[in-house]
Amino acid sequence: MKAMVLSSGGLDSTTCLGIAVDKYGSDNVSTISIFYGQRHARELDCAHKIARYYGVSHYEFDVANIMKYSDSTLLIKSKNKVEHASYAEQMKSSGTNKIDTYVPFRNGLMLSMAASFAYGLYKNDDIELYIGVHKDDAVVSAYADCSDSFINAMDSAISIGTYGKIRLVAPFVDNTKKEIVRIGLDLSVPYHLTWSCYDSGEKPCGKCATCIDRAKAFAANNTKDPLLQNTEKFIITK
Repeated sequence: MKAMVLSSGGLDSTTCLGIAVDKYGSDNVSTISIFYGQRHARELDCAHKIARYYGVSHYEFDVANIMKYSDSTLLIKSKNKVEHASYAEQMKSSGTNKIDTYVPFRNGLMLSMAASFAYGLYKNDDIELYIGVHKDDAVVSAYADCSDSFINAMDSAISIGTYGKIRLVAPFVDNTKKEIVRIGLDLSVPYHLTWSCYDSGEKPCGKCATCIDRAKAFAANNTKDPLLQNTEKFIITK
């Protein structure tokens, strides 16, 4: 059995990697990252560093042109800034569940690419394909492609399309970010190497939705985010 982890360089996917390496060993695990035109492209540098930390093979692909017509604020080409508010606040303000940082079918695109690549890379092995989607994003419907129904549909499609060779694994689909951090701390996941912020600054903004969620998750585990040891605290809103 081999494992491939869809790695964004963020907290959730890195915890997935920690689980996969703990289960199968670094020789049987690889990571894949996708540049889709995201403004926080420094997460890809983090993905490289994390792969080196774990001693796993890492692959990166550029599909930014696919998003050339998307108006997501998460993309470099967007003229609008990422909103500095929690997901709940954004949805209350807009009156809709879909938020401005949603990138059209991003997880579907990345999972399809990863499945195709893994199928060729591991010709003689069955494969577990990991993705770090979690309950918080699905519950508030901020990201439709993080939902349990979406993951089940993609798992079925990938299994059919690879003759049962590849199985999709989403270990946190029923977990909150608080629970993910607890799991990662038990596995000594190198959170100091990760990046979650949607802005492109030298340090986390502390105000975008993903920064807010990350701060709450570490606080709920009575520990400080190691990424912030030499920076100001995140702003935590209720």
